[in-house]
Amino acid sequence: MYSLAQSVGVKGAAGEPLPSPFKGLQRHEVEFRRGEFSLVAAGPGTGKSLFALNLAMYGNLPCLYFSADSGAATQLSRATAIITGESVKTIKKKLIVDDFGEYYSALGQRWWVRFNYNARPTPSDIERDLSAYHEVFGCYPHLIVVDNITNVDGGVSADAEGFTFGLEAMCEYMSDMARETKAHVLSLHHVTGEHSDGLKPIPLSGVKGKIGRVPSLILTIHKEVDGMGGTILHISDVKNREGFADPSGETFSSYDFDRTNMRLTDIDEEF
Repeated sequence: MYSLAQSVGVKGAAGEPLPSPFKGLQRHEVEFRRGEFSLVAAGPGTGKSLFALNLAMYGNLPCLYFSADSGAATQLSRATAIITGESVKTIKKKLIVDDFGEYYSALGQRWWVRFNYNARPTPSDIERDLSAYHEVFGCYPHLIVVDNITNVDGGVSADAEGFTFGLEAMCEYMSDMARETKAHVLSLHHVTGEHSDGLKPIPLSGVKGKIGRVPSLILTIHKEVDGMGGTILHISDVKNREGFADPSGETFSSYDFDRTNMRLTDIDEEF
């Protein structure tokens, strides 16, 4: 047991916000705090992995990224484009022909960002990598990304009831991981069928499996595509224990998606 005064020392790094490139979300009082668990939900191909990667590459912070949904070539090409600002297509071509040397210096500056590309990691795999990270760097990551939470093999039933129960248990596991490691654990997730096209705001009720109880923060993403091929991502904070939230998903901040370099850039509110 701890008194309130003793709790000041016990909290450690918990509650510290991570550096974030998303100023619009910050205006909505959204922060990615260490020691907390968040969920980002969107339809397939909407941009949730790009959102997570832009956050992970910003601020050069200790990060462990479980990329079950994308392989090494995809993540390496995207991350290099985000870091350097160069064309992802050019980068991928150079990667294929082993002409990648010019990027090593820039990538080397992110030396404590590590990836696991196992398509079906188990909780034991996650714990092993966290232990290895701590052994190598002397600290746990400040950010842990799980892409996607449904790719983690929790060994539960495949029926509908077992699926929801398994997701609830996995959220509890991720929340406990955040508390134990003092990392912010960001998991990506899917949405219900009627929202899978990603073309309209997604409410809290649109999160697949209705697993809104455990995460301290839940964001949903939908997109807007113009006639010229441009894409804008709209990010709604549908649950936020530390600030503003609109469960309807109708309140959002907007980001221009540059398909060339994979970067997300705030769109000024007045426009």
